[in-house]
Amino acid sequence: MSTRAETSSAIVIGAGGGLGSALCQQWQHDPAIDQVIAVSRQADKLKQLSAQAKIQILQCDYSEESIKHSSELINSLAGKVSRVCICNGILHNETLWPEKKIEDLDSFALQQVFMANSIVPLLWLKALLPVVKGDTDCIIAVFSARIGSIGDNRSGGWYSYRASKAALNMLLKTAAIEFSRRAKNVKLIAFQPGTTDTGLSKPFQSSVKQEDLLTPEFVASQLADIMNHKKVNGELSFVDWENKDIVW
Repeated sequence: MSTRAETSSAIVIGAGGGLGSALCQQWQHDPAIDQVIAVSRQADKLKQLSAQAKIQILQCDYSEESIKHSSELINSLAGKVSRVCICNGILHNETLWPEKKIEDLDSFALQQVFMANSIVPLLWLKALLPVVKGDTDCIIAVFSARIGSIGDNRSGGWYSYRASKAALNMLLKTAAIEFSRRAKNVKLIAFQPGTTDTGLSKPFQSSVKQEDLLTPEFVASQLADIMNHKKVNGELSFVDWENKDIVW
């Protein structure tokens, strides 16, 4: 049994989703990772993950106070953290849907989307800074989206989702600059997972060719490989599941 100081840990925020769960399984079978700390607001999904030997579970409602408290618990469990994935995000739910035209904009929906896609990931980075800062190289991947690229926007629409992911990218860029001074061992990645067969993309899959619809397991494997090969350089990378750079 590894001691806390020797333990190499991976942290998955949003472990209850399709990709978060697949990442937990990916690192569950990685001999370089001693334990996986799975964080989710969904108690039922955490219960399923808890059956895995290397997985520690932690429920969090993603409020600022809960994130702070969860990070303190993680700090007591994690040992040396080498991998962090922040998978939180929202595209649609029972009350909101991507906007097709400007008349569809709703202030409450905008706030919900920005909170989930932009604010919550940065609150996690803020809270996890004392956990990841140290001598061990730590790669942090935050789930962004190609649709958040300003340069790649040629079709319009989806105002709140596009804007929230573009805002996330700017926040991550700013954080990367600060981390290059305060946590030189940390590398940040804004990651585009592609169209993956999860609940987030389910209503939009009819327009996707079957060969272009990726499985969560495949994307988790691709991301793990990307993280294994990225060098800590004080820069933010914005890449897709093939490790190809995306225009800002």
